[in-house]
Amino acid sequence: MKPSAAHRFSRPRAEDAPAIHELVAACDLAVIGVPDATVDDIADELAEPGFDLDADGWLVHDVGGTLVGWAWACAKGDSDMIDIEVLVRPGVEGLEGLEGELWRLVLDRAGELALARGHDAATVDIGIYRADTGKQELAKAYGFTPGTSFHRMRIDHEGPVEPPAPIPGLTLHSGETDAVRRQAHQVQQEAFADHFGFVKVDYEHWLERRQAQSVTDWSQLAVARIDGRPAALVVGNNQFVPDEDCGYVATLAVLPEHRGKGLGRFLLQHAFAADAARGRRATLLHVDSNNTTPALDLYLSAGMRPVLVIDVWRRLIRPGQAS
Repeated sequence: MKPSAAHRFSRPRAEDAPAIHELVAACDLAVIGVPDATVDDIADELAEPGFDLDADGWLVHDVGGTLVGWAWACAKGDSDMIDIEVLVRPGVEGLEGLEGELWRLVLDRAGELALARGHDAATVDIGIYRADTGKQELAKAYGFTPGTSFHRMRIDHEGPVEPPAPIPGLTLHSGETDAVRRQAHQVQQEAFADHFGFVKVDYEHWLERRQAQSVTDWSQLAVARIDGRPAALVVGNNQFVPDEDCGYVATLAVLPEHRGKGLGRFLLQHAFAADAARGRRATLLHVDSNNTTPALDLYLSAGMRPVLVIDVWRRLIRPGQAS
């Protein structure tokens, strides 16, 4: 089935963020019962460094001007890994052909992005809520298979949280200076090198991406040094403040040689105490269920509980193969 001629395709612009957010919220409500993004989240996606508004995204409006489709493909640095998304407005008849066209467009674009970066194939990932069985079946139909699963974890704060007990030789350093940020980048790159979806990036790209995000607060980044040397890292941000009044641990990383010494638990409890001191209702984070470290066990033992699961589906695409 081909999309109706009444559907108008266009490229996204920064000013489209509110309309895109309304569509994304409608899709979230239909699947998980609540919106899971803010307008600022969408604006940050549109401002993502390396995302080409003129080539990597598609908006689709119906004859009445309502946004009924949104799709994009975004390369991860210079790697062969490409993230995609395809959304159509729920509860509207006759959009099956449109949805198929958007899938074709993003998969073709994924192949082009990989080719432009010197790769003969694209490793394409799409995140799908565990509850969205319909989209899972669609991903299967397009040749995707399960890659991994991310659990959203939460711990509620009903008052002040006691900071962790000091660890001998450990000092914490805030991310408000360039020197500490460079150490944070170094720790993150080394600690996550074996994780699903990891892409090595240089410091300038790492910094540019965070500077472009409205949720970034460098005071919520802390590098832990042991006897003066970087050993671990925690990065918090404000992603879940506007809609849930919750803190968010975006990154928790411990260098391999320092694992098993309590640094991860120390930094986690540090983040809990900091969020509670800011008056946040809770702290959230995401953890890969196939993490190469026992991170999920750490979060569970620290009192966190899973509240949402997002599965990542993956397919290898060669240029032109999607069509």
